[in-house]
Amino acid sequence: MQLQDKVVWITGAAGGIGKALAERFLREGARGIGIVDRDEQVLETASALGESAWGAVCDVTDEAALVATLEGTEERFGPIDLVVSNAGIGIYGGAEVANAEWQRIWEINVMAHIYAARWAVPRMAKRGGGYLLNTASAAGLLTQIGSAPYAVTKHAAVALAEWLAIAHGEEGIKVSVLCPQAVRTAMTAHTREGGVAGVDGMIEPDEVADAVVEALAEERFLVLPHPQVLEYMRRKTADYDRWLGGMRRLKQRVESGELA
Repeated sequence: MQLQDKVVWITGAAGGIGKALAERFLREGARGIGIVDRDEQVLETASALGESAWGAVCDVTDEAALVATLEGTEERFGPIDLVVSNAGIGIYGGAEVANAEWQRIWEINVMAHIYAARWAVPRMAKRGGGYLLNTASAAGLLTQIGSAPYAVTKHAAVALAEWLAIAHGEEGIKVSVLCPQAVRTAMTAHTREGGVAGVDGMIEPDEVADAVVEALAEERFLVLPHPQVLEYMRRKTADYDRWLGGMRRLKQRVESGELA
C-alpha cells in the first residue's frame, strides 16, 4: 500500500507510536487521518497536525464509541483505506493478577482489534479491499518476562491478525501486525533503557513509523522494527526446549537487577 491520498484511522495516537505513525502518514501524502485516544491530548495532537487530521477522545473498550470514531473519520475524509488498531497497555505480574486487570488488558489489547475489524472488514470487502494494521509486540511472537497478561494478550493479537489475513485475503483485505521490542514511549518511561525488552536497544517512535511505511509498501505481514526478532523466532521454533532454557536465563538476569 502506498499512502498517497489514503484515509487512515489510528488508535492510541495522542503520543508515542500512534502519533509518529500519523505524522509520517501525512508526510507520505495521506488525504486524511482520524486519530483516537482516551487521553484528551489527542485533540491537541490533531490540531497540530493540521486540517488533514481529526481527533476524538475514545475508550477503545467501548465498541459503540470506537465505531463512532470510525464513522466520524469517514464522514470527514471518505472511506477508510487503512485501519490502524494501535492502542495497548501493559500490566506486570503472572497468573495471580486480579481478574479485573486480566479483563481490562484483554479488552484493550485484543477486543479493540476485534471491534475495529468487525466494523472495517465487511465494508472494505464490499469496496474490493482495504488494509488492517494491528499493533502487537515482539512479546506476541516470543514472550514477556514479568508480565503474563501482556504476553498472553499480545500473542492473541498476533493470532487474530493471522486469522484475518487468512480468512479475508481473497476479499482484498491486507493485514500486517507490528511487533517491536522496546520503543521510547510512555509505556517504557519507567524502565531503564526498556528493561528486558530493551536487550537489543531502545528505538524511537519515528523509527517504528519508518519500518511500518516500508512494510506497508511491500504488504508484508510481519513488521519488525527490531530485525533480531525474526532470528529469535527461528530459534524458538527450531528447538523450543532450548529456547525456554535461554528465556529462563534471561529471567534470572532481570531478577538480579541487570535488566530493569
